Amino acid sequence: MAIEVGTKAPDFELKDNHGRIVTLSEFRGEKNVVLLFYPFAFTGVCTGELCALRDELPKFVNDDTQLLAVSNDSIHTLRVFAEQEGLEYPLLSDFWPHGATSRAYGVFDEDKGCAVRGTFVIDKEGVVRWTVVNGLPDARDLNDYVKALDTL
Repeated sequence: MAIEVGTKAPDFELKDNHGRIVTLSEFRGEKNVVLLFYPFAFTGVCTGELCALRDELPKFVNDDTQLLAVSNDSIHTLRVFAEQEGLEYPLLSDFWPHGATSRAYGVFDEDKGCAVRGTFVIDKEGVVRWTVVNGLPDARDLNDYVKALDTL
C-alpha cells in the first residue's frame, strides 16, 4: 500500500546515474519534489513517460521543483539509458538493497521484483501532497503532476 497524502515522505539516500548520492532531505526547505517510481529502463511505457517529462522539463526542474525518477536498475544501466534518451534529470538507482526505497513508499511489486508506477508530489517541508499509483502497463498523465504542483 502506497504512503498516503499528508504523510511525511521517507528520506532516502540513492545513487544517481552519475554515481552521485542524492537524498530527499537535501531538497527540504528549498524545493518541492516530484518523486517518480518506474519499473525498468529501456521498456516501452517507461521510456515514453520519462521522455515526456524530458520534453516538458522546465515544468519539473526549476527554482521551485526537482524531479527525481527512481527504478530498481543499476546506476550503469541508468547512465546508458539517460544518455540514449537525453534525460537530463536524476535517475536514481534503488538497486541495492534491492527495492528498499520503493518498499518504503509502498510501490514495490514483490512478485515482479520492481517498482510499480508510483508518483509522489512532496512539498518543501517533506510532506506528500499528491500521489498516484498505476499498474505496470498503465502510463501516468504528467499534466496531473503539473496541476498538483500548481496547488503548492
